[in-house]
Amino acid sequence: MFNSNKPSLEDLPTTAQLLKSTAIAAASAIVILTTIVLPSEYGIDPTGVGRMLGLTEMGEIKVQLEEEAEADRQMGGAEEAQSSLLNDIFGLFVGAAHAQETEVWRDAVTFTLAPGASTEWKLVMSQGQTAEYRMNVEGGRVNFDLHGHGSGQSVTYEKGRGSTGSEGTISANFAGEHGWFWRNRDKVDVTVKVQVRGEYIEFKNAS
Repeated sequence: MFNSNKPSLEDLPTTAQLLKSTAIAAASAIVILTTIVLPSEYGIDPTGVGRMLGLTEMGEIKVQLEEEAEADRQMGGAEEAQSSLLNDIFGLFVGAAHAQETEVWRDAVTFTLAPGASTEWKLVMSQGQTAEYRMNVEGGRVNFDLHGHGSGQSVTYEKGRGSTGSEGTISANFAGEHGWFWRNRDKVDVTVKVQVRGEYIEFKNAS
């Protein structure tokens, strides 16, 4: 066992000494706060000592940098909100333009072909007329022949094998019927949608 000497009551600090030490520590903290911390961190110099030591200027720079950073964050948020608003407006215009484009198709037809089935649709056109078309195939693939005949003449514009769609223009070099022959060579039903617009007299089923 170790023997230790217990301090006597005379060796312990008195209450007055403890209070004095506490007061000195508090006063030192206040001095450090007012002369060093406030000037160097916040640019606040109630005693003037911080400016003499060059601490106040450092604190003012820190405060200015923080204010500029906050202003940048607010500006960034405003720009983001503005960009989002512009994107929404642009989206509305694009949606409206797309809807308008869908509406300007002059004629459209949708039909389903069973395996091995075929059909034919033609544009009746005069010489020099031009028509625009769009064809979409859903559920499978088709073979097609886009051609024209009339006035003792014939022409092949395009042929497709295993096609899922096509688009383009037809320019009639002669008066007659210009259009498509489709056949479903797939093993399942397929749905074909054809949209046309432009210069033509009639769009009709020629099967």
